[in-house]
Amino acid sequence: MTDTFGELDPPARLLMGPGPINIHPRVLRAMSVQLLGQFDPEFTTYMNETMALYRRVFVTENRWTFLIDGTSRAAIEAALVSTLAPGDDAVILNAGRFGLLLTEIAERCGARVTVVEAPWGEVVAPSAVEAAVRRVKPRLVACVHGDTSTTMAQPLEGLPAICRRHDALFYVDATATLAGMQLPVDALGADIVTAGLQKCLGGPSGSAPITISDRAAERIFARRHIERGLAVPSAAGGAGLRIGSNYFDLAMVMDYWSERRLNHHTEAASMLYAARECARVVLEEGLETRFARHALAGSAMVAGVSAMGLRIFGDPAHKMANVTAVLVPTDVDCDRVRGRMRTEFEIEIGSAFGPLAGKVWRIGAMGVNARKHAVLTTLAAFEAVLRHEGFAFPAGAGVDAAMAVYAAAA
Repeated sequence: MTDTFGELDPPARLLMGPGPINIHPRVLRAMSVQLLGQFDPEFTTYMNETMALYRRVFVTENRWTFLIDGTSRAAIEAALVSTLAPGDDAVILNAGRFGLLLTEIAERCGARVTVVEAPWGEVVAPSAVEAAVRRVKPRLVACVHGDTSTTMAQPLEGLPAICRRHDALFYVDATATLAGMQLPVDALGADIVTAGLQKCLGGPSGSAPITISDRAAERIFARRHIERGLAVPSAAGGAGLRIGSNYFDLAMVMDYWSERRLNHHTEAASMLYAARECARVVLEEGLETRFARHALAGSAMVAGVSAMGLRIFGDPAHKMANVTAVLVPTDVDCDRVRGRMRTEFEIEIGSAFGPLAGKVWRIGAMGVNARKHAVLTTLAAFEAVLRHEGFAFPAGAGVDAAMAVYAAAA
């Protein structure tokens, strides 16, 4: 007899790493709603509502604000493959793992990539970006707003203006910052911004909000080619080179999200329900209130680990509000601490990648977990584990310091 295994019953872990995080209960309930057909008028109404909600989350009037079915990386790939053709020039800002990811995807699109780099733990200077853009005259400039691999937040002010002066599109990967840090798309002047649900939005990985300016949409639609099985004489495509991916072809996905409802794929209904509810939760709380809550949780976490005698990695002037990188003391085993946090306290914290592997812990405080009780519980467990691992500091120092931050803000 084939073993059918047991019913799913995962442990009730507190996810305090760099993402994913615990899902808001309302989002979980929304995901359990019955499916509808993708062309059902009720369902397409939900699609339109989701577009309207995410315009407010992105703080934009962009018509083309919708969802990509897939993780946040799906939206990144869709943005790059739909704007970069083989031989195009691109300038990529790189100061961490996810800047390297943008570089790799752009190279896979056949673009000629110029990388403007900064060491991990720092951010890229706008002057270096302008020098590269002036020299290369790229079709696209791309950067990560908050790179969770280093916990640095790249300043964006001034970068869109550089792009406009040289007729380049400006793309921002805001996977880890949308709804947790300020990112007013229209005021900033970004052309394409993508995100994911599993960080500050408080949802599951698997749906990726995107917003596209009219300027970027015009360039994307210039490469529109209607899928052969859908083509009719009245559905003319663009004259440009066909986008090199079917699934990630934004021109075709935008046709589905438009009034035309030109079929591209079967919409992931449960993920749309989740994304819609994430946006409702965010907007009911209010963006400014939410930003302040994430900033306060991050400040409390920094105060707590610092009071324990631990050091924070990276430039403090450019630290993300929602993820903190803590340098591992010389005589402490990084993975053993993470293991004990999980097995003894049911709390997950993150490790790191590349040159930081084994050297930092990454502790997040996002969405429903950017709250006082989650921060204090994590710090209390972290204290207990570190003391048992032989790292000496005054008992209770971390929790007391974090509580003082919350008391000062009350």
